[in-house]
Amino acid sequence: MNAPEELHYTPDHEWVRAEEGGARIGITDFAQDALGDVVYVQLPTVGTTVAKGDTIGEIESTKSVSEVYAPLSGEIVAVNSDLAAAPQHLNEDPYGEGWICAIAASAPDELESLLNAEKYRELTAT
Repeated sequence: MNAPEELHYTPDHEWVRAEEGGARIGITDFAQDALGDVVYVQLPTVGTTVAKGDTIGEIESTKSVSEVYAPLSGEIVAVNSDLAAAPQHLNEDPYGEGWICAIAASAPDELESLLNAEKYRELTAT
């Protein structure tokens, strides 16, 4: 399972890449593998204010529907609109072209409460 060292992770299988002023969000390689072939992604709305743990979207696959949760509090400042036409990016490149949204973090210290790659690998190994 691929879990890049530079990212932070949630127990709900979202990844967070810290960026200047906020973070880019997606689902992990583990999550996309468990979902199977992704066929639809419901993206959050730019400008929406979210709290850590809020549902910000849904991913439909050939196996199930899964919610995406905000790993940080803040405002949605960008979404990956390419996923509307190419939801398979979540399967093919979950840490690159498969990003879901970007959040301008209102509580950057929340990043410290997330899992590092080693702890995430331990979580998914059980």
